[in-house]
Amino acid sequence: MGGLVARTAARPDLPDPVRVAGGDGLLFGRADVEALAGRGEVARLAPSDAAELLAAAEVDDPVDRPGTGPVALGALPFHPDAPAEVVVPALVVRRGPDGSGWVTTVGTTDAPPADPAAVDLTPWATDPPPGPGPGRFAVESVRAPSAWTDAVGRATARIRAGELDKVVLAREVRVEADADLDVAAVVRRLARGFPGCYAFSVDGFVGASPELLVARAGDQVQAQPMAGTAPRRGDPVADADAVAGLRASPSYRQEHQVTIDAVYDGLLPFCSFLDFEPEPSVVTLPNVTHLATTVRGQLSSPAAGILELVAALHPTPAVCGRPRAAALAAIAELEGFDRGPYAGAVGWLDRHGNGTWAVAIRCATVRGPEARAYAGNGIVGDSDPATELVETRAKLQAILGVLVRP
Repeated sequence: MGGLVARTAARPDLPDPVRVAGGDGLLFGRADVEALAGRGEVARLAPSDAAELLAAAEVDDPVDRPGTGPVALGALPFHPDAPAEVVVPALVVRRGPDGSGWVTTVGTTDAPPADPAAVDLTPWATDPPPGPGPGRFAVESVRAPSAWTDAVGRATARIRAGELDKVVLAREVRVEADADLDVAAVVRRLARGFPGCYAFSVDGFVGASPELLVARAGDQVQAQPMAGTAPRRGDPVADADAVAGLRASPSYRQEHQVTIDAVYDGLLPFCSFLDFEPEPSVVTLPNVTHLATTVRGQLSSPAAGILELVAALHPTPAVCGRPRAAALAAIAELEGFDRGPYAGAVGWLDRHGNGTWAVAIRCATVRGPEARAYAGNGIVGDSDPATELVETRAKLQAILGVLVRP
């Protein structure tokens, strides 16, 4: 193909990007802040190749903001050495943090793009009528819960023996329906049910992640690592007690600090200034509460691109452990399945090296009538296997609740 050609226009009539993505498009973003949807495919290639292709594009972009012009979206695998690819969509619909919106059309020198100001957006003005959907579901843990808690026990023994500081062990749950799952409906439920999370949909990999891995806008960089989780019970007194226990727990605070240190150390070489909150904040979701700490900084000149920052941080101790090599080895031995994009990084990049990437958690892979849902916990030396199992069940409810709708 020829080089990329892209055209961007502001559009006040922007529809909900969640509708634009549907079940076969691409989606990433927070409904309460920003969202980006893509349709069609101009190119599918490795992330580094995509960055070069975007930078060399011929662009007409009077809006000229992070995320305008051609972009690439994708879900990178958990394992840093696994093959990865991102997609350059032919049509991008983006809603910015201030409520403004724009449309970008992308083509090539051989097949130029359409006028973005003239693209008909009415097909996505309203939600499609609901289909019949599945009537029966079967949900089962791929690995027996007792086997998983045994693995947690072995992990804590290794940590107490000094082999590593922390490891994250995940569970996989299979959902089988009597008809194909409606991916578009699942994505709508995720985006609207978890507006403070980063909803995403990439090739049937869907989710709503509360955790920002890293974002870059010009020379500004931000991350919000999370570690330490408590289930919510729906009772205000019980939930307040759980939050107090989360803050006071030496185990959870240790787990959280390990993650903050890793993110800070990973970003510091790229920054002229970097700082983080002195105390973790509490992020409350419908089913769980997390400890989170915002890290903000200013990038040195010339500013590192978003992919370089992602590579410096991923995988963080929040989804892997520490030291990284020892944790990866323990996961491969104890976990029992290939994570694929689960606990990887999902997000977008533009031609200037801007982008936003979240940690791919609270997610599932949907293929026809089957889905695989995932949830993991950070394990430290005094972790209790039974308590960790309960926590994974609380996390799984977020994604199972939008998949299983008879």
